Amino acid sequence: MHRISIFLLITLLLVACGSPTAAPPSPPAQAPGAEVDAPSPPAQADRLVVMSHDSFSLSQEVLATFEAETGARVEFLRMGDTGSALNQAILSRDAPLADVFFGIDNTFLSRALEADIFVPYAAPALAEIPAELQLDPEQRLLPVDFGYVLINYDRAALEARGRTPPTSLEDLMLNEWRGQLVVQNPATSSPGLAFLLATIAYFGEDGEYSWQDFWRALRKNEVAVSQGWSEAYYTQFSGSSGEGPYPLVVSYSTSPAAEVFFSDEALDEPPTGNLIIPGGVFRQIEFVGILRGTQNEELAQRFVDFMLGPTFQADIPLQMFVYPANPTTPLPDVFTRFAEVPAQPTILSPEEIEQNRERWIEEWLDVVLR
Repeated sequence: MHRISIFLLITLLLVACGSPTAAPPSPPAQAPGAEVDAPSPPAQADRLVVMSHDSFSLSQEVLATFEAETGARVEFLRMGDTGSALNQAILSRDAPLADVFFGIDNTFLSRALEADIFVPYAAPALAEIPAELQLDPEQRLLPVDFGYVLINYDRAALEARGRTPPTSLEDLMLNEWRGQLVVQNPATSSPGLAFLLATIAYFGEDGEYSWQDFWRALRKNEVAVSQGWSEAYYTQFSGSSGEGPYPLVVSYSTSPAAEVFFSDEALDEPPTGNLIIPGGVFRQIEFVGILRGTQNEELAQRFVDFMLGPTFQADIPLQMFVYPANPTTPLPDVFTRFAEVPAQPTILSPEEIEQNRERWIEEWLDVVLR
């Protein structure tokens, strides 16, 4: 996945993912529906509790549609970032705090499945979703959206300096890009982790030049590190607020579209652009699942069907600034004009990520921050 005036809705993305899910300008911290102040096991047949990361968002009108159709009240239990939310779901597995969990992405998929906290559900809508997004053959976690993490650049800042955007990851190690890039800490940020994974896949772990060598070079070239996407995008990046010193930032391919959508004036071109370069793009996929132990499994299934259905899918782009999983979903004009779909994003298997994620993060911390 700048996933969602801009400061209100985007504070989104691939968490997002979480995404999506989610995301480019992040969505509002609170989505429509009731908030759960004190977690308690869901038990009422007309009450559905949805656990998610903080960036989950849907429009009030769409939520009202589901509630009207089912007569149910939907409550949202936001538990921080994806990792924190998943930890809570695992810790409460014997007395689940919610019926449905949304927001696990492909960087945490294997961990979630190994915890055995989800029940299978073969939603009919899966027939319309590409197989490449369906990463769980047992259908415990079902794809809802996806987005692309990459580097955004500030068009005006580069033009003022007489520079053209970098065309490779290797360019970022050159002296002309010293002190020009801000990334997120992969230990605390979903897009930060996604970008790290992209570089690992591109440079590899062995050979004459590894991903660690690349990040050592970035450290030497004064790369800046933020703890999260919002800090990087709104405080350190020059392209959104215009106040930060860094013209390059890790964000989402949909961020330029979000900049246009939330601009106070009509724009023919986004003020930011995407660096779609080899090894510099990672595809995030966000999933939904029914928590094992729910007392409302039938209602939970209906909500999953709803999330994969046309009404919710069409709501995704302008709520979380990621792409709906169903490819037949019409995209808003701002997406078709200003968002880009990278042709060859980095794709790592959930199993490979799970086996190495913690080690990779520790090694990154040693190389970049310690």
